[in-house]
Amino acid sequence: MRLQDKVAIITGAANAVPGEMMGLGGATAWLFAREGARVVIGDINEKQGQRSVAALREDGHDALFVKLDVTREADWQAAVKATVAEFGKLNVLANNAGVGILGTVEETTEELWDAHMDTHAKGAFLGCKHAIPEMRRAGGGSIVNVSSIHGITGSPTLAAYHAAKGAVRIFTKAAAIQYARENIRVNSIHPGYVMTPMTEPGFSIPEVMQAVMGRIPMGRLGTPEEIAHGILYLASDESSYVTGSELVVDGGVTAQ
Repeated sequence: MRLQDKVAIITGAANAVPGEMMGLGGATAWLFAREGARVVIGDINEKQGQRSVAALREDGHDALFVKLDVTREADWQAAVKATVAEFGKLNVLANNAGVGILGTVEETTEELWDAHMDTHAKGAFLGCKHAIPEMRRAGGGSIVNVSSIHGITGSPTLAAYHAAKGAVRIFTKAAAIQYARENIRVNSIHPGYVMTPMTEPGFSIPEVMQAVMGRIPMGRLGTPEEIAHGILYLASDESSYVTGSELVVDGGVTAQ
């Protein structure tokens, strides 16, 4: 019970129905719940999010769905307010919501650039901004910002995604320094290639899968559960002396 009595918001976690393909947020929601946390799923997909919360409750866990567009400050204010109203406090935030659309620099439109920056960078910023006051009231907390190996390295097919995930990485360090003395820790996790509902369309293309597998020293894709275990470590008190850090979970890709 590594998160006993903790209350956690996880964004982009609507895909958390057992028996269906889960995203990183969905796998994290289940792992957090099994480790004793009361879980709040935030997502724009209300129907799927409600299904996931129903499944969690059916399994005996305390769970709440909040409709949350991470790019809208009013949504964040409402989500945090609903969390505290339901569970009395906020201890953990996992900023996981994301988008991923291919495009080189020349292929990237202004709208595509803004969509990535808004969802990843602005979303993480707004989440931290509105979670931190409640964590302060609770005596501290842990924020885990989901970046990517593409926040560390480059690739031939993405531009805006790299920029946005890189922004999440360095914003995490700034926030960590600013709130370290208040027992509010902020870390980033950097997943490698993982099969999720977001990545499945691309990975279903044989030549794409072949190129991806050629980059992974361990010779396989990661699972959402493997990333969730990293998020759990950063969220739990086991990482109480870890802040401003980046945890890479990528099968060895960035070691090359």
